[in-house]
Amino acid sequence: MVILGLETSCDETAAAVVSDGRTILGSVVATQFDLHAQYGGVVPELAARRHQENILPVIRGALDQAGLSLSDLDGLAVTRGPGLIGALVIGFAVAKSMAYALHLPIVGVHHLQAHILAAFLEGESPDFPFVALVVSGGHTNLYHVRGFQDLTLLGRSRDDAAGEAFDKVAKLLGLGYPGGVAIEALAAAGDATAFHLPRPRIASEPLTFSFSGLKTAVAYLVRQHPELVADPQRRADLAASFQAAVVDTVVSRALLAAARTGSPRLVIAGGVAANQALRHALEDAAATQGVQLFLPAPRLCTDNAAMVAALGFHLLQAGERLPADADVFARG
Repeated sequence: MVILGLETSCDETAAAVVSDGRTILGSVVATQFDLHAQYGGVVPELAARRHQENILPVIRGALDQAGLSLSDLDGLAVTRGPGLIGALVIGFAVAKSMAYALHLPIVGVHHLQAHILAAFLEGESPDFPFVALVVSGGHTNLYHVRGFQDLTLLGRSRDDAAGEAFDKVAKLLGLGYPGGVAIEALAAAGDATAFHLPRPRIASEPLTFSFSGLKTAVAYLVRQHPELVADPQRRADLAASFQAAVVDTVVSRALLAAARTGSPRLVIAGGVAANQALRHALEDAAATQGVQLFLPAPRLCTDNAAMVAALGFHLLQAGERLPADADVFARG
């Protein structure tokens, strides 16, 4: 079963052709870093306009990579939410139009659940059940996953998500966009023990994430000691210390969730999962606790349409179809 997936939830326009929810035949992602860098973050209206420009070329590119035509498709899958409404509408409208014109079945896909499916797209895939951590720009969520459509939320970010904290701290340090990439690069030259930053936790909710306090701690440091940003080494030390605090927090929660559910398997997904410091820390912690870790390749951690097509395959197989009057959603 060959599925075309479309992803336009934020600032990546992506299309992918995937066979049987497992084999990537073609995948194209058009980023918008150049467009939004000057503003220090994603501007929703501009993102939607760029999606309009990119969507048809990326679809053609994915089909060309796969060596297929529209007539070879068996179904469509499109991200329905959560995300930026204006951005989501572009991919949603195109997918629904294609489904109508080509007489193809179509499903709407939950963006965060699709990220988890990246673990099934190459190499060994995890058996059910497992714990999944989706750590991205807008979300830091823990799930207990018993099946492709059977997920229980264990914990989530109460305020800033991990990726959002990276972006905000990058601004404080005078770095560019995207913030996570900039901080990771700077942190490589820094001492992660130079600054003692908090590891925020809520005692009554041990699987809940909270990064606003950590971000505020960095803001106070920069405000009280503006010379930190001017000194290249001290700035690198602060970036490394901040990154270490995020990594410690994320790793400890993920392994705690695995222990509490009794799961011997842990899947990590989402854009922040491309961070090398986080990946190495997870590998070490999982090995120590005897947990089998599934880390998709970095290109599959960031937003892509292959994960959308993969989840779409399983939804279509289960008989799901997108109602004609369905719409996108920003949160959920």
